[in-house]
Amino acid sequence: MPDRRQVLFGLAAVSFARPAKAAALQLRAAPGKAQLAPKGYGATDVWAFNGSVPGTTLRGTKGGRMRVAVENGLSEPTSVHWHGLRLENPMDGVPGVTQDAIAAGARFDYDFRLPDAGTYWYHSHSRSFEQVARGLYGPLIVDEPDPPDVDADEILMLDDWRLVGEGAIAEGFGAIFDKAHGGRIGNWVTVNGQGEWKKPVPRGSRIRLRLINAANGRIFGLHLSGMTASVVALDGQPTSRPLPTDTVSLAPAQRVDLIADISGNDGGEAVIASRERDGDFAIASFPIEAGKAPSSIEIPTLPSNNVPLPSQTDAMAAPVRELRMEGGAMGRMREAEFEGESLDARTLASRGMAWSFNGMAGMPEAPFAEVRRGETVRIALINDTSWPHAMHLHGHHFLEFTRAAFGSIPNLRDTTVVAPNSQREIVFVADNPGDWLLHCHMLEHAAAGMMTWLRVT
Repeated sequence: MPDRRQVLFGLAAVSFARPAKAAALQLRAAPGKAQLAPKGYGATDVWAFNGSVPGTTLRGTKGGRMRVAVENGLSEPTSVHWHGLRLENPMDGVPGVTQDAIAAGARFDYDFRLPDAGTYWYHSHSRSFEQVARGLYGPLIVDEPDPPDVDADEILMLDDWRLVGEGAIAEGFGAIFDKAHGGRIGNWVTVNGQGEWKKPVPRGSRIRLRLINAANGRIFGLHLSGMTASVVALDGQPTSRPLPTDTVSLAPAQRVDLIADISGNDGGEAVIASRERDGDFAIASFPIEAGKAPSSIEIPTLPSNNVPLPSQTDAMAAPVRELRMEGGAMGRMREAEFEGESLDARTLASRGMAWSFNGMAGMPEAPFAEVRRGETVRIALINDTSWPHAMHLHGHHFLEFTRAAFGSIPNLRDTTVVAPNSQREIVFVADNPGDWLLHCHMLEHAAAGMMTWLRVT
């Protein structure tokens, strides 16, 4: 297995006897530099939060609140979305829906609850197909009041970059080719902004791995070796029991929490490898130092976040709302409505649109659905295209509706992959009032038409 694969280019809240506001955390979005490419290449011009890619790790505890003052040091508007959090709607960070964009030189103060422990992240939600691709994202961790007993807790934020020359980010953001295909796929993979991420660990260590996919379009297929791992959470929400695995699929915006025992030999390596067309390539490695035998104690189940779950009876009785996806390369979309006009596919492409939901390209004025608070909502995501789509719902977590959905493993997520020419149903309790986006998190797909919203009253 090669160590690396490509050179393809020439918070903690303070407790008091009486409740008190914690001091606001600070995030500044601004141009910066990062050594993304290997040594010998130049530093890359990026856009970053607090000067680093990923940005500052924000950390709180379940049941608390987080206050974040965001300053915009860019020359264009921005905003911050707190991905996966079931927060108050005005704090969701979506320009034109929950707030005005933060103008260049301006500031916005976010203040929101932390109802669920888990692994989340934050990222720009203004021209995100470019701003995220330039580096505007970071991890957000909400700890359990009584976290599991592990020797280390590691955040691994995966991304891919399209680099050219001496390590510059390629321009051409929002190109219609990327929009109509799989999104902006890079030629250089990083973990926590590093092309060769390594951390030594003793044999027998038990570590928590928080994997976050920050890439615009890449679905990572990961293989684990030198460790015995179990999935303990998906998109921040605990599984009902640990799920042993040595492979992980991670679509854009998805997160997976693993608890792993380092089981390889002293002097070897535990490795997380990305499975590519030309082989497996290490993207994160843990050189194994002398230690002890792996623990015989079972990997624990994380405590539930008590997300409201639909009953099987309510889910079966709920009306099925269809969201049909059309368009893209090799697609069958002949026309769609855009900005009040019915346009053919060629004209849509000339205006940067390549996809539609229910015959509508881009954000509609009317909601896809308007539901009452507490209502069980069931949506059929119908993919009539030749490409996968990572569908993300803001403000809620949902069950991927299958015959086994109400069995022993409630696979709650906030982002689900719908394979080409297939259908997937999701069901959830709409317990969070407000206007919430539902969109593809392949960011070029969202920019090219795959956005809608629902209203919870």
